[in-house]
Amino acid sequence: MTCCIPNWFLKVCLRKKHPMVQQAWREKLSLVYIIFLLCCALAFVTYGLNKTLCPTSGSNTPYSIMVNGKRVPAYNSNVRVFGQFYPMDVMKSFFAQHGMNFTNDYENTDISSIFNGDLNSDCLPFDHGQNSSTLKSCMLNDPYGGGLAAPNNTCLSLRQLQSFYKSKMGILGFAWEDMDLTTISGHGLTLVVLNLTSYLNGGVAHFGLQVDNAIRANLARDLSYALLYTPTGRQARKCMVARYKVGIMETETGGCIANQMIMTLILVVIIAMIIIRYSMALMFQWIIAGRLVKPGGRSNWLAWRSIKGGNNDPANHIPGPYNNYGNAAAMGNSNASIGSSSTNNRSTPPEVQADIIKAELYTVMLVTCYSEGEEGLRITMDSLARTTYSKKHKIFFVICDGLITGAGETRSTPDIVVNMMDLDPTMTNPKPATYLAIADGERQLNKARVFAGHYNGVPCITIVKSGTEEEANTSKPGNRGKRDSQLILMSFFQRVLFNDRLSELDYEMFWKMTWLMKGVTPDKFETVLMVDADTKVLPDALTYMVAAMANDITIMGLCGETRIANKRSSWVTAIQVFEYYISHHYAKAFESLFGIVTCLPGCFSMYRIKTPKNGAWVPILANPDIILEYNQNVVTTLHEKNLLLLGEDRFLSTLMLRTFPRRQMMFVPQAKCKTVVPEDFKVLLSQRRRWINSTVHNLMELVLVSDLCGIACLSMQFSVFIDLIGTLVLPAAIVMTVYLIVDTAISTSPQWQSLALLIAILGLPAVLISITTFKLVYVMWMVVYIIALPVWNLVLPLYSFWHFDDFSWGATRVVAGEKKKDKSHLDGEGKFDPSRLVMKKWEDWEAERTGQRFNANSSKMTLKTPVMLMDNGSNESTKGSSNNNNNNNNNTNSGSFGTMFNDRKMFGASPK
Repeated sequence: MTCCIPNWFLKVCLRKKHPMVQQAWREKLSLVYIIFLLCCALAFVTYGLNKTLCPTSGSNTPYSIMVNGKRVPAYNSNVRVFGQFYPMDVMKSFFAQHGMNFTNDYENTDISSIFNGDLNSDCLPFDHGQNSSTLKSCMLNDPYGGGLAAPNNTCLSLRQLQSFYKSKMGILGFAWEDMDLTTISGHGLTLVVLNLTSYLNGGVAHFGLQVDNAIRANLARDLSYALLYTPTGRQARKCMVARYKVGIMETETGGCIANQMIMTLILVVIIAMIIIRYSMALMFQWIIAGRLVKPGGRSNWLAWRSIKGGNNDPANHIPGPYNNYGNAAAMGNSNASIGSSSTNNRSTPPEVQADIIKAELYTVMLVTCYSEGEEGLRITMDSLARTTYSKKHKIFFVICDGLITGAGETRSTPDIVVNMMDLDPTMTNPKPATYLAIADGERQLNKARVFAGHYNGVPCITIVKSGTEEEANTSKPGNRGKRDSQLILMSFFQRVLFNDRLSELDYEMFWKMTWLMKGVTPDKFETVLMVDADTKVLPDALTYMVAAMANDITIMGLCGETRIANKRSSWVTAIQVFEYYISHHYAKAFESLFGIVTCLPGCFSMYRIKTPKNGAWVPILANPDIILEYNQNVVTTLHEKNLLLLGEDRFLSTLMLRTFPRRQMMFVPQAKCKTVVPEDFKVLLSQRRRWINSTVHNLMELVLVSDLCGIACLSMQFSVFIDLIGTLVLPAAIVMTVYLIVDTAISTSPQWQSLALLIAILGLPAVLISITTFKLVYVMWMVVYIIALPVWNLVLPLYSFWHFDDFSWGATRVVAGEKKKDKSHLDGEGKFDPSRLVMKKWEDWEAERTGQRFNANSSKMTLKTPVMLMDNGSNESTKGSSNNNNNNNNNTNSGSFGTMFNDRKMFGASPK
């Protein structure tokens, strides 16, 4: 599509020197071409199809009108020649040229009898001398007596009249009701209306007996088909039109009928789709949403892909024995062992509501940070710490994406987070640990420091990506992006679940996480809540989300409702309120009925790390297929960059659905959070550019997944296809909407079908609001949203489509001292040295840290805490051999987690 644009033009005129930048620009232009063609197709179907199939040939004047319920002939002050209207003044001048006095007596009359309408000699085969001519008498009868005769008894030329004046006044139009023998003598019908009175009164069958019989048998009816049965009739049609035409039949052609059927069908299908989608959204809100978190879950025909019995099946839901070392302070003297805990860890704490499922899952609360300040971080972490979910079953996992200082901040984001924690004195200065990051070149190697402590009494792990020594003097050392932060956790759980080799960072996370959780090893965690560092989670949200996960093991991901915290800050925030509401209670509610929410928002969503199946564990978020594709560090095409660089959260949802199309992604409306949305239009423009472009490319991926729920037009795949087309044609849709409103206001014959469709689209959300929530204030927010439709459907999409090749985050996250030309974390530079990345088995890392060798025949290993390691180090120089006895005692009395991999099996894994 862009072959006509040479590379030198891009390099010199557009200043796109890099070949990959040029390729991205070409791909963007191709997509813009396709979008333009789709918009043109929509415009053609909406307005052009009618012009093509049913063209209007000008305005026709009706022969009759309705008066007091009766049809009477209409009066017109002009005259007609073979059905064509001509002004009286023009006809007076024309007749005066021929020496004739044409008066007003002839108003509203047909004067065709004085003209010869046979312009193409069609009647020549049927004219046999003066006594057998089809030509009329060439004279006019005055309605008030007398008349006019043509000079020399020669009819006036119709061609000459048409040369004298080209009339645009229209033609006389007849309706079916006008075809009445009792009121109009001798009318027959072909494609035009014929006045056959003179023919019938003449008594001469000019066209033969067969045609004459056909004429007399079909008076005031359609004569077309009767004439086609004989060769003479086919020849006589043109002559009859040239001699007896008085107007045309006001009837719909085949094209007009086809256009009406097509438009009606489109209208019915679209309105049916809208009603069905709203009905399904309401069905989810009324019937299914409440059952997601209640004991027993969904049942009968509503439990499409749930496992009957749900959480009550112990074979599926009872995990292996948990490690419990008791109080952290007494960890060294604890007698608890890996098999000593008989308490079901899914028990209900006192603060959990009784109307939801009584089960708990160990949950990681992942908070990804970049350039946030202390106020936003405290709001997020305080809200998570104060959730009603058991503190024994949740842990903070805060990942700071580089040593970044936000605009207007005096401290870096990592310093803010670490200072907010209650750190253990032995872990205030952890060493940097290496891991494999998402980047190209030498930046694939990264280092991070693992801080362990508590935040408001909740265990907290904070990972600070600090970068290697080579990038210490760069503007953003350690920064590798949000996707890299997510993959630190995902890859960690994958390696733990499969007992794979761990990186240095993985092991640091492993033993500190186990120590904070008092012996509960990472393989016992089943869910992860992903929250952005500007989100406030409501107190019962986490409880509801975990309850839905525990209640239905086929749910692999879910999200709650995100509301706006700063809705009245500016007009920019005001126009977003209803958009957030309708995207959850309409779009996500509808998708949840299929069990396929296409996008779990990164600011507030939960994923299942692993799920029980047939007595074993199946990795979900930790699945190697998902991690392998999500972990791409070299992306070359525009499609891949829009997936992986702009909308990583949405692409993660796409990967989950593509890998597990039979499992479910749900919306839990009981779980709520509040977030801060952009207040400036520039920031909104940047944010929506990323969201719209990533949406388009993710829908392109999902539309190819044929295993999604449903069949044909009642399938989720069809719904995704409609959403994709609808997103691409938004600019054309809003332009035609404005045109429709203006046309309806000024036109005498509005397009009622399109108007009904517009009313349905804009009015049904109000019905949804009144039914799902009784807060009428949302109707006001809906009005604000409708007023801002040109922004949503025209400005933002056009800006986004033209910036398909812009992969930056723009003004959404501003960093102090950052320059526009700073390299991206994916820019390749240097060469990656794999020898600097150390990967070992867990038992080797454990032996290196504690000095204990793992013995497969031994049932226990001592859990060495930082305090114990320091004590052992000092005792070695003073106690000599007696230290060995103490170590043996510790082996006996301390809890062990060396056999953590022996009580677990992976689904489909081969036995060792």
